[in-house]
Amino acid sequence: MKNILEAGFVQVSPEEAGKDFDVFKKIGTEWMLVTAGNADGFNTMTASWGFAGIMWGKPCAVTVIRPQRYTKEFIDREETFTLSFYPEECRQALGICGSKSGRDTDKCAATGLVPVEADGSVAFEQAKLVFVCRKLYAAPLEAGGFIDTSLIQSMYSGEDYHTAYIGEIAAVYKK
Repeated sequence: MKNILEAGFVQVSPEEAGKDFDVFKKIGTEWMLVTAGNADGFNTMTASWGFAGIMWGKPCAVTVIRPQRYTKEFIDREETFTLSFYPEECRQALGICGSKSGRDTDKCAATGLVPVEADGSVAFEQAKLVFVCRKLYAAPLEAGGFIDTSLIQSMYSGEDYHTAYIGEIAAVYKK
């Protein structure tokens, strides 16, 4: 597995990356891949829920993962995870990564995504932007915390509440 610099990325500061990072578009509309693990084993999943900003005086990103997702095993085990963002021509690959489980599908074989090592974690060569995040906090969402309880019925009828992961954006790589 190549490292991220060998794959044609350059490292930039979080502030530099933020200049043209529209969080609503990048996460909510274009989607991202959440990846955790290392060269010996990793998994990735598509996500369209998350945040980026400043927390505890640090540039941070937040992703949420349901308990049944295979990627959760990896993100719980590792100290870092990546959030990566793609051009439109990768939309079909992101669709596969969001609808197939890595427990029974080799997502790289199914999509053509090429893994690269990114500061001890994994991202993909096709990405245009990669955040390497160092976990700072993880906690499950709980029914008692919802002010708008209609969200429980509409989003959590199976009571499979997401775990929220806050990660410091420790490195940013851009193509």
